[in-house]
Amino acid sequence: MRILLFCLLAVTAAFAQGTKADYDRALSLGKRTEGKVFRSSVQPHWLAGGDTFWYRVETGEGTGEFVFVDAVKGERCVIPAPPAGAKESPERLMQPHPSSNGGEPTKLRLVNRMAGEARLFWLDTAGKKVPYGVLAAGASTVQNTYAGHVWQIENREGKTISVFEAKEGDGEAIIEPHAEPAPMPQAQKPKPAWRANIRDNNIWLKHRETGEEVQLTRDGKTGDAYREPLLISPDGTRLVAMQVEPEQEHPVAFVESSPKDQVQPKLHQQQYLKPGDRIRHERPRLFDLTKRERIEVKEDLFQNPWDISDLRWQPDGGRFTFLYNQRGHQVLRIVAVDAQTGAASTLVEEKSETFVDYSQKTWSRWLDATGELLWASERDGWNHIYLFDAKTGALKSQTTRGPWVVRSVERVDEKARQLWLRVAGVHPAQDPYYLHLARVNFDGTGFTVLTDGDGTYAARRGDDDASIAHFSPDRRFFTATYSRTDLPPVSELRRTADGKLVCILEKADASALTTAGWTMPERFTAKGRDGKTDIFGVIYRPSNLDPAKKYPVVEEIYAGPHGFFVPKEWGREGRQHSIAELGFIVVQIDGMGTNWRSRAFHDIAWRNLKDAGFPDRIAWMKAAATTRPWMDLTRVGIYGGSAGGQNALAGLLHFGDFYKVGIADCGCHDNRMDKIWWNEAWLGEVGPWYADNSNVTHAAKLTGKLLLIYGELDTNVDPASTMQVVNALEKADKDFDLLPIIGSNHGAAESPYGSRRRMDFLVKNLLGVEPRK
Repeated sequence: MRILLFCLLAVTAAFAQGTKADYDRALSLGKRTEGKVFRSSVQPHWLAGGDTFWYRVETGEGTGEFVFVDAVKGERCVIPAPPAGAKESPERLMQPHPSSNGGEPTKLRLVNRMAGEARLFWLDTAGKKVPYGVLAAGASTVQNTYAGHVWQIENREGKTISVFEAKEGDGEAIIEPHAEPAPMPQAQKPKPAWRANIRDNNIWLKHRETGEEVQLTRDGKTGDAYREPLLISPDGTRLVAMQVEPEQEHPVAFVESSPKDQVQPKLHQQQYLKPGDRIRHERPRLFDLTKRERIEVKEDLFQNPWDISDLRWQPDGGRFTFLYNQRGHQVLRIVAVDAQTGAASTLVEEKSETFVDYSQKTWSRWLDATGELLWASERDGWNHIYLFDAKTGALKSQTTRGPWVVRSVERVDEKARQLWLRVAGVHPAQDPYYLHLARVNFDGTGFTVLTDGDGTYAARRGDDDASIAHFSPDRRFFTATYSRTDLPPVSELRRTADGKLVCILEKADASALTTAGWTMPERFTAKGRDGKTDIFGVIYRPSNLDPAKKYPVVEEIYAGPHGFFVPKEWGREGRQHSIAELGFIVVQIDGMGTNWRSRAFHDIAWRNLKDAGFPDRIAWMKAAATTRPWMDLTRVGIYGGSAGGQNALAGLLHFGDFYKVGIADCGCHDNRMDKIWWNEAWLGEVGPWYADNSNVTHAAKLTGKLLLIYGELDTNVDPASTMQVVNALEKADKDFDLLPIIGSNHGAAESPYGSRRRMDFLVKNLLGVEPRK
């Protein structure tokens, strides 16, 4: 019997989960896997002519190599060092353009070879010149900057001499006399005789030549003041301004129990509007400057604004336009106002019985030279671009179409009448969330998808506003990089004309990462609640998985309708892997109601945030478990933060027969308690559906084990949102655990202490063992 007992104990120890050894692996995973992926990034340095370029790639820890590429021949070869001229990394531009953010820090050595001084200007992200000093003749200076920042050089007379865009890697910019770049195109218009400004809540005019001052308005006051912008028409005869009633005051207070600089607590307070609050009320006002009187504009088309933006005069001055977003987010329209009569009319409009996704999909571009307007819309059930006559509002053509979405517009080429787009879902055999680069003519012809790698293409330099592609100077070629959660980055060289692959530049090497104990995630697709729609997710396994064993399943959830949340590109996903190492199968799933699929897919969220895609998520996990017997669906946990915290608790309240353990961090548990913009975007104006979606309302339904976490100093989600759930649970006589993280802001569970306590709760309640023993 002693021998048998010893054998049983040995077997139990070998297959234990949640042990100290598991914790050691989980907590050290980030450090062990850092810097273990090589050949993952290509930054091309194009040489003169645009036929060749070079780059440096990391091949191992502290090692690398230089690669030379002939783009025409599609040949690459390793070289001992950068080719001659490699330090001339800044790109000389034909004309100035705004800087882009997100580039790597770099240094630019500026050398003035002119006979006179050179004046240095940085162009900010709006294209505004910011002075950076004067460089004497023959002098040089080293300027700290970032890749993607644009520098404009002028002589002492203010004439533009050179424009450079900094690239990754320190470089040298030679300033020498030559034909100056073409100026930024600007509409030619006479200077208006008057300048306008705000004084004591009213509009005042000052004559440019005589200095005469005139008070134009007298009805502005505190509580209904005139505000900028003050836009004078191109012919100088009209002015449009905004008159604004301010938002209500809604202070939210919270106590800092343990401030660093004193013993006594501190009371903090912030202005924080919540759903149903009175917001600022903006109204455009039109004035005749020759008569110095107001022209009445009827407000029928913009009576209940959430926001009025993009106020602008048409080039001929015959009217002004603005974008009106109606509160409740079921109407979005461009309103045109006649400059002579003040008559307002609808130019272009979006209406929805659910919501117009203004926060993610509003995009337009005025084409003043041709009197047209490009406009994003989901009117056919998918996010696409449309071309309108800007004078009449008549639809000229649908620029893009199909069962896929335009994610963003990278470039508008008015001369060629083409759009360069980031699109998703264009390759039917691929995951519909993968980003690709495409080009199309304004009239919808010539649609060309320029990338086809089975993965998602990342923006260069990690800048969301930067291009997927890094083009050669003449744009004949481009480099791009794609990846998947289960595929390290692949860098390519492609031809711009048709997107044809010229050659593979690099395939990332992740062998050192897997050697360090990291496991490759698994992509999985299953049908959703309707039995037809594909639902996409990812599975993370512990590195010591034994297929003969059963493992509890833990879902990381975030179902905010503003986006999708299952990772698509390569990454270490440290939190998910660390939890898996404790002895869990961790999953992430995008159910219906999340963004960037069809409109019907998204509409599930309308006034229905408690749904959170749970029917799709549960169906997905059941489908995965049919071919993965090591997934134990009798022990399922769920955790999330912010909107994910609301979702995690909702899982226990509404699907307690499936989810047995939940951890809700900083949850916006009642949407009436959270920030106004996010909640009204999906629920509209306040109605009974707010209470129906509240975790407070349904608290008495709690089954299973619950841990509530919140940050004492949360400025994103009112901490009282969690405490109101606590109140409801106490009144319902429900058991639960509560963990405040003192001194923490939003995302408290991601602090070292909060993260460890989350692990402990899962281990104790799903594995049934004492943590870290």
